Amino acid sequence: MDTGSHDRGATAHGVTAHGVTPRETEAMLRALDLAARAAPHGPNPRVGCVLLAPDGRVLAEGHHTGAGAPHAEAEAVAAGKAAGVDLTGATAVVTLEPCSHTGRTPPCARALLEAGVSRVVVGAQDPNPVAAGGTAVLRAGGVDVVTGVLASESTSLNRYWTHAVTRGRPFVTLKWAATLDGRVAAADGTSRWLTGSAARADVHDRRACADAVLVGTGTALADDPWLTTRRTAADGRTELAAHQPLRVVLGERDLPAGARLRDDAAETLQLRTRDVEQALTELAAREVRHLWVEGGPTVAAAFLRSGAVDELVTYVAPAVLGAGAPAVGDVGVGTVDDTLRFRLSDVTRLGGDVVLVSTPEKEPV
Repeated sequence: MDTGSHDRGATAHGVTAHGVTPRETEAMLRALDLAARAAPHGPNPRVGCVLLAPDGRVLAEGHHTGAGAPHAEAEAVAAGKAAGVDLTGATAVVTLEPCSHTGRTPPCARALLEAGVSRVVVGAQDPNPVAAGGTAVLRAGGVDVVTGVLASESTSLNRYWTHAVTRGRPFVTLKWAATLDGRVAAADGTSRWLTGSAARADVHDRRACADAVLVGTGTALADDPWLTTRRTAADGRTELAAHQPLRVVLGERDLPAGARLRDDAAETLQLRTRDVEQALTELAAREVRHLWVEGGPTVAAAFLRSGAVDELVTYVAPAVLGAGAPAVGDVGVGTVDDTLRFRLSDVTRLGGDVVLVSTPEKEPV
């Protein structure tokens, strides 16, 4: 049986209108929790899997931890076998359609078939044309397949990855920190620190969710940033986080030999172009799924003009400079009717500052 949606309500017989038992729904929620343990960055989606016995008991669990590691289904099957559990006739509850291709690891659909699984309950369909098709393989092998169970939750968990594999380019978050009058630097060029420590810590937390962080050569030369992700240790010291996004510099000017971006704290890539589309194409080829853009007014304007901004994160400090660099350069708006409009999705106070998260009203390209 195959369904395209899931009804959370159970019938008097303990089965939902779409053929999913309450126990299977509970297992899917557990699988989503397992999937969320993986980092939000990286080339692969976050996936969780729970194997159930015919009577509803949990036999084994697994989740994908990153590129090159076993996928969630294979991890769960291996855990079951290691515990001496017979998986014949089991139900696999998995947040994303089992893959059907051989990449860094073997196909998960085949692993489930070989394990003797007789039923598979799937959250979201795999949007990646390279890996999709696992449900067809399972059905061809005689497995009962149900799809669309808590699909929106699974898709939301992998929103950067889903966007990248369906659009062919990274999900782009554009960030800046500005005063109430929209300035990112004073008239003399100084900009540290417009916002307080809570806002700066939040930047590092959000930056840590990205695969790459990008600035233009103007910002790289003027500010000499590290662009690393840092944490405050228990003893109060600042230390590098475990994950360091790829540092990307957009532009044709050379970086000085002693630039901080040339240190060994993280990899740095210079894209010698001013073309946003070309840059995104090159980053997509490197499997960058989420790009965090921190450039100055010129880079911000370039990305906005390109129509490729998927999310805007704006930190606002309750201060006024009256002069100095604006947050954004010319984006080509000549009249109010052409205004680039965004929808607010979140507003959070961070100490004395505010962070606004918004998405474009017009669908990005």
